[in-house]
Amino acid sequence: MNNLIKPYDHPLDLVLLVDDDETTNYLNERLLKEMQVAKEILALKNGKEALTYLTKVEEPNAGAEYKRPDLIFLDIKMPVMDGFSFLDEYHKLKGEEADPVIILMLTSSASFYDLEKLKTFRKVRKHFSKALTKHDVNEIMKEFFRKNQ
Repeated sequence: MNNLIKPYDHPLDLVLLVDDDETTNYLNERLLKEMQVAKEILALKNGKEALTYLTKVEEPNAGAEYKRPDLIFLDIKMPVMDGFSFLDEYHKLKGEEADPVIILMLTSSASFYDLEKLKTFRKVRKHFSKALTKHDVNEIMKEFFRKNQ
């Protein structure tokens, strides 16, 4: 399986992991670093933290510590603000403007209701089961970031 681990010539600048599960964040961050997918990986514990971060990115005087992510992995079920509430607020924040950020859902919930509801958010490109695998990451990079390979 080592042939699936490959560094990317032009890694992404930033990947956001938005999940309250520290173990999942740890495993995903370790895999993404091992595969050299991004220069930086930031784990946030809920949708509210992610929205606060993304709001600061949009501020004209945003410092270097606030970068626009290339990719967001978003959990559905989280305390404080779940993935669906985050998506509602993100849409209000970004409006209909062209937004290059790729949002992928990462969930242990395979409920029919959740998967059907995800289809109503056009910003969500796909969903994956927790935790990410090397195969998942290679598929994501090939499908959404081909120019970065």
